Amino acid sequence: MGGGFQFVDIIFFALVAVFVILRLRSVLGRRTGNEQSPPSFPGRGERNAPPGDDNVVRLPGNESEVEDEQPETPLGAALTQIKLADSNFDPADFQEKSKAAFEYIVMAFAEGETAKLKLLLSKDVYEGFAAAIKEREEAKQTLTTTLVRIKEAEVTDASMEGRTASVTVRYVSEQINVTRDADDNVVDGDPDHFQERVDVWTYERNTRSSDPNWTLVATETPE
Repeated sequence: MGGGFQFVDIIFFALVAVFVILRLRSVLGRRTGNEQSPPSFPGRGERNAPPGDDNVVRLPGNESEVEDEQPETPLGAALTQIKLADSNFDPADFQEKSKAAFEYIVMAFAEGETAKLKLLLSKDVYEGFAAAIKEREEAKQTLTTTLVRIKEAEVTDASMEGRTASVTVRYVSEQINVTRDADDNVVDGDPDHFQERVDVWTYERNTRSSDPNWTLVATETPE
């Protein structure tokens, strides 16, 4: 008798457990394998991503998002083409992450970190940056950069050429750049005053690539 009741109790509690599990599944849902991965630019935490750097401090910048472009505009049409080629691409998200990329590259250049730069720059752009760093080192000079803030980061152009997406961002930033000689004398710049800089950078990415990172392929400083 006692054994029979224990068996019935086991069956009863097993049925209750199955019922609870089914209810939880219906409420919480299940992963189907079709969820999209979050977009990555320049891909922190992903392959070829720059490692975390405690010397790079998040700066207050223009928090406004890229406005939704009308498909009828050339820029809007180009962004739509990129979205069609890469479902993870989002202009507002790209804008925010491009500010992090700008900050990272500017600081890496000032510190002469060519290994970091090589991960994010095209061959031509990297060679230009590396040559400037080498020239600075040969002159026994050091560059100290303080990126006060990024005032603007505006997507101004975009295009799709085959599988390659291209996006241009216009940055307006406030920086203090001071170059010193081997005796720590200031040879260029003013450590007490910042200057407003305008930089136009173009990034590219193969939309068929599993690598989420974008590469800096061109830089320009308008007059």
